[in-house]
Amino acid sequence: MNSLLLAIITFLGFIVAYNTYGKFLSRKIFEITTGRKTPAVEKNDGVDYVPTKKGILFGHHFTSVAGTGPIVGPAIGVIWGWLPAVIWVVFGSIFMGAVHDFGSLVVSARKEGKSIGELTEEIVSPTSRTLFLLIIFFCVLIVIAVFAMIMGLLFNMFPTSVFPIWLEIPIAITLGWLVYKKNVNVTLVSIAAVVLMYISIWVGTFIPFNMPGLIGGSPLLTWVVILLIYGYIASVLPVHTLLQPRDYINSHELYVAMFLLFIGMIVKHPPIAAPAIQLSPEGAPPIFPFLFITIACGAISGFHSLVSSGTSSKQLKEEKDALLVGYGSMLLEGVLAILVIIACTAGLGPAEAWTSHYANWAAADGLGAKLGAFINGATYFLTPLGISPILAKTILAVFVVSFAGTTIDTATRIQRYVVHELGDCLKIKALSDKHVATSIVVLTAFLLAMASPEGKGAMILWPLFGAANQLLAGLAFLVITVYLAKNGKPLVYTLIPMVFMIGMTGWGMILNMIEFYQNQNWLLLILDIIILGLELWMIVESVNVLNRHRSRKLEATAEA
Repeated sequence: MNSLLLAIITFLGFIVAYNTYGKFLSRKIFEITTGRKTPAVEKNDGVDYVPTKKGILFGHHFTSVAGTGPIVGPAIGVIWGWLPAVIWVVFGSIFMGAVHDFGSLVVSARKEGKSIGELTEEIVSPTSRTLFLLIIFFCVLIVIAVFAMIMGLLFNMFPTSVFPIWLEIPIAITLGWLVYKKNVNVTLVSIAAVVLMYISIWVGTFIPFNMPGLIGGSPLLTWVVILLIYGYIASVLPVHTLLQPRDYINSHELYVAMFLLFIGMIVKHPPIAAPAIQLSPEGAPPIFPFLFITIACGAISGFHSLVSSGTSSKQLKEEKDALLVGYGSMLLEGVLAILVIIACTAGLGPAEAWTSHYANWAAADGLGAKLGAFINGATYFLTPLGISPILAKTILAVFVVSFAGTTIDTATRIQRYVVHELGDCLKIKALSDKHVATSIVVLTAFLLAMASPEGKGAMILWPLFGAANQLLAGLAFLVITVYLAKNGKPLVYTLIPMVFMIGMTGWGMILNMIEFYQNQNWLLLILDIIILGLELWMIVESVNVLNRHRSRKLEATAEA
């Protein structure tokens, strides 16, 4: 299969899907209107609720939901062959991920900008709300600690990326000040910001920075602490001061990187060297259900529902913008995942080179191997454009680290909301204070990171994250489905994805449970059982709500 042909077919498929299925859902299922006021307008507080132009909000949302997920997941998932990975990314994005993100955004925007966890109380039941918030807290805790570690590792692996990544902060603050305080044309300052960013990437190749081991003698631990402090600051500042403009700059920087990859693909258009299907790689878990858990971002990810309902719904200026922000950004993430698949299967060279990276599951599953496969493969597409190898690798390193950075600051903010909502459940008023809540968020992430040397403690729980994250997607679909049922809408468009995701993740968690038991990993076994139990409890609660709703409808029909 030619890599360019594969890219063109899939990209066209995403465009058609947005203009057909996406618009159908918008008009017929969710009935998006132009007259309904959004929470950003009604509750505008200049901190969390800020009406935002859809182009800026799209940039924030896209970079926040993407993270390194659409790079890491597909870079591992191709071990089962490029064809299953492509099919899952394309159809998963169109019929599951984009519907999930769009639905979470719309429902939240119609319920005062409440998070998907808090929405559960009104739509399902108070008990379900508490269960859902506990699952969310667990997942986001792992995300913050793991991504702080990943960014630290990437800074150590690619020291030329340090200068441009940290320069993004003053550039972003300046951009936000010019747009919101001085009403400067957003297009002009965006162009200037992106030009400055790419100049900083070039400068970074001459001034690599290697962090000394200031804390515990470990450069990685030092980075983890610094990044958690940054997450705290980004979480408590008004959203348009740092978080939103930084994500907006990142989005344009990433558009440029993706465009360069596509142009390089046109120039080189190599054939795909990897096998189309490889059902039993050495040491790998079964393709069913683990393909659908390994490739999350790029197809569907539960974390996206937290961004849609946690930050983006509070910035949605007009309801009609939800289609582009929710549905469109997920399809663009699918485009990124396809580029990663092509880089890892065609950009590495002949079949022998691909096999050296994917000789077995242990090789493909390592962080260095999967990032190396993407960066080396993507560099192959950039160098024919006259970009030097070191500059190409720096561009790609900044590309990856920027995504990880937006995940940290967005996840920290989301976790602050979760702590606040748990405080409401437990009647603890102190947790409504943003500094108290954020301190708890950062402290728990730090304690998790410190559970293992050099700040790698989150990796202890990482084996649970994939299934728990996809379980979160299934439960978000559950809330959206109950919402549609209560509003008399067809359920098939969310019910089928919900059953699929809950079924696949439940299957995966049971297989993990067996493995944890065999390996006598009692901590992960107990946590796996607890999460699965919370899932089943919430499903039962939701089924009871649907049955009561159906009974009331039948009684009303009989009386009529």
